[in-house]
Amino acid sequence: MNGAAAPAYAQPKRLRFGEGTRSPARSLSLTLVFWLCGSLLLGFILLPLLRLTASQSAASLQRVAAMEDVRLAIRLSLEGAFLTALLAALFGVPLAYLLARGRFPGRALVAAVVDLPLAVPHTVAGIALLFVLGRDGIIGAPAAALFGIKFWGTLAGIVAAMLFVSIPYTVNAARIGFEAVDPRLEMTARTLGLGPWQVLRRITLPLAWRSIATGLTLTYARAISEFGAVVVLVYYPMSAPVKIYELFLRFGLDDAAAMSVLLLAIALGLFILLRLLAFGRVAPPGPGR
Repeated sequence: MNGAAAPAYAQPKRLRFGEGTRSPARSLSLTLVFWLCGSLLLGFILLPLLRLTASQSAASLQRVAAMEDVRLAIRLSLEGAFLTALLAALFGVPLAYLLARGRFPGRALVAAVVDLPLAVPHTVAGIALLFVLGRDGIIGAPAAALFGIKFWGTLAGIVAAMLFVSIPYTVNAARIGFEAVDPRLEMTARTLGLGPWQVLRRITLPLAWRSIATGLTLTYARAISEFGAVVVLVYYPMSAPVKIYELFLRFGLDDAAAMSVLLLAIALGLFILLRLLAFGRVAPPGPGR
């Protein structure tokens, strides 16, 4: 039978993806259940924020926004979060690359240390930072004596507290992005004559950019909202969350709620803007492992 066509029974039927593996009813029920769970979660997130926003009138928002100390506190939080994101990019992205590409003793321990701030209560983080960056701290004292850099009562202390609690977001997101880049692409580029820095700049970083941008955006957003570590390490000048707490203690719920709505609106607008800058154009999926 050489050269003859194979009998019909020997030719397997080609199925389309998903055909014969699930029923439409099962797919619909799965989708409905998942939408129900997701809707409950979205409601849990949105309901308190919408109720907070609805409780404020335009007059109360304008009155609180006219306070000079409120504007200074919000600006301080925005500046501190921006500097935190820059430092996270400068130090966190290289560490993420080492965790994604390196094979060294203690790699799992390093990854666990990176995640540790997520498990530490933020007031505890502030107390721990005091022992290092405070007036008598092992870094704070010599930094003030030799270079005039103080971490108490300054923007530097606010940024240090913000960076401590938010750096895991940058490192973990960037590590996932680097791991998704096929190492064969990098090796091929090296065989074509590109050096390691050129490969990093022209191949690795562009392919991992979206994950890195996600991590930096989350770091920025988390830094704006930080309260516990900042209030212990610095307290004054007041960042926006600390000022909201001070308004609550001094004047009650109304002023604190109004400033909360202002901060929420500004932070939400910046968060959306950053995500649009990073993901505004949909790129074709890149190669991954």
